[in-house]
Amino acid sequence: MNGVQPRRPRLRLNPDSYRKLRTEVLERDGWRCQYCGSSDRLQVHHMCSRSLLGDDARENLIALCADCHSDIHRNCHKPK
Repeated sequence: MNGVQPRRPRLRLNPDSYRKLRTEVLERDGWRCQYCGSSDRLQVHHMCSRSLLGDDARENLIALCADCHSDIHRNCHKPK
C-alpha cells in the first residue's frame, strides 16, 4: 500500500434533501450562531467550501448568523 486513500465521491444533495439537512443542522446547533450566539438571520455554512471539495454532509455544516457568515467569507478571501 502506498498510504494514499481513494477519494470518496463528494456528496451534493438535491434541493429538498438539502433543505431538510439545513433544518437538522440548525436544530443540532440550537438555532444559534455558533460564533456569536445570535438567533437572527441564521444560515448554514460549509466549513470546507464546495469549491475546495467540501460536501453537503452534516459534519461539514455549521449554523451562523448572516453577519458572521459574511465575515468568514470576507476574511477568507482577503488578498495576502
